[in-house]
Amino acid sequence: MLVIDNSLPVGHGSDLDHGVELIGASNEDWEFSAWDCGINHTGAKLHHYDLIHLATSAFAASGSDYLKLIDAGSLRSLLGLQGALGCIDSHREAVSIFGIRSQAWLRSSFILMNPRQLSSLGSLVSVGRDAPIFSGNPRQPFRDDAPISQAYQQLLLHWLTGDGAGKEAVWHSRFDLTPETLPFFESKTRAILNELMLTNRLLANGCPLVDVTWLAQRARAASTEAEIDVPDWRVQISARARSRRTLTQKLRRWLSKHMSWQ
Repeated sequence: MLVIDNSLPVGHGSDLDHGVELIGASNEDWEFSAWDCGINHTGAKLHHYDLIHLATSAFAASGSDYLKLIDAGSLRSLLGLQGALGCIDSHREAVSIFGIRSQAWLRSSFILMNPRQLSSLGSLVSVGRDAPIFSGNPRQPFRDDAPISQAYQQLLLHWLTGDGAGKEAVWHSRFDLTPETLPFFESKTRAILNELMLTNRLLANGCPLVDVTWLAQRARAASTEAEIDVPDWRVQISARARSRRTLTQKLRRWLSKHMSWQ
């Protein structure tokens, strides 16, 4: 296990426990620059492993029930699929970034993939500080020629700085966009774009997205010899929704059988 702390200086290194190493890393591009430091530190040893697990401190922020679904069977299935495993999120409509239409992505807080796929990406920072995106004006933070669709610009603005009055959700740490908060807005926006672009680059390399819940269902249903084809992300999410409905129905049946109400 390699713990990468991007509040510590690059070059820092120590052992936390047997087989657990701590290093410092760059926070210029949040987890993506930190992971770059970790990959460079690991070097050729990266390919000694069957799977590489990328995780951030937010891996359980939205509930960790999916962790219970990961077992030896699902990991063996993942090895055969040659995909990237995580929790798939999606927008209601497709957005455009750098001319690429995107609608779904893997949360960067928790991703498993094989070393070959990871190393084929090179740097995990896809959108650096020099990307022609921001205007420097908090009233209109995106450049007129920014390679991001207008719809996505508005979505990002609302997610980070919206008042939560509408139907669309806002970030748990939303803030007002001012000259003082503009640098943070740009930094956080680039982190979101890097998360989406990580998925886009994996797909471009022929690496399919594999949702944790979908894989657990398929791995348990299929025999060890059966091949599992990875369907479109929409099919995987719909299977996840069906699983939730089934659990809710089971709970309701149990309550009606064992509980009395006044």
